[in-house]
Amino acid sequence: MDFATCLVVMLGGAIGTFFRYAISLLALPISSELPWGTIIINILGSFIIGFFGTLTLAHGRYPVSEELRMFVMVGICGGFTTFSSFSLQTLDLFRAGAIGRGMLNVGLSVVLCVVAVAAGHAIAAYFNGGETAIAQTTMEEDA
Repeated sequence: MDFATCLVVMLGGAIGTFFRYAISLLALPISSELPWGTIIINILGSFIIGFFGTLTLAHGRYPVSEELRMFVMVGICGGFTTFSSFSLQTLDLFRAGAIGRGMLNVGLSVVLCVVAVAAGHAIAAYFNGGETAIAQTTMEEDA
């Protein structure tokens, strides 16, 4: 881990955080029953990490530097996705007695995010010559 990589990841995190905030605000009008902003953000983030991770592998058709992969996968996706918010919102639903809506939030978030990461991977694999990997390093998988 060098200082330049840390700065790249921090910049990506700031960008991801900004877009998370913006989408959350835009989704407020539709989020009275379920936290749709968080659900949408997590689905988009899952798609992005699946797509970008597969598309930009070093041995694929569209390789990029490891720093750019860290910028997007650890920085942007890490700052953008919202598992802690998802967890808090789910707990709030349960504590308010909205067990069904809480379970719906869990189901939608988990299932749709896994579908989104699989879709991103499949689309990028198509463009990247059938590549099956997503992450190149353990750090990318831990993002």
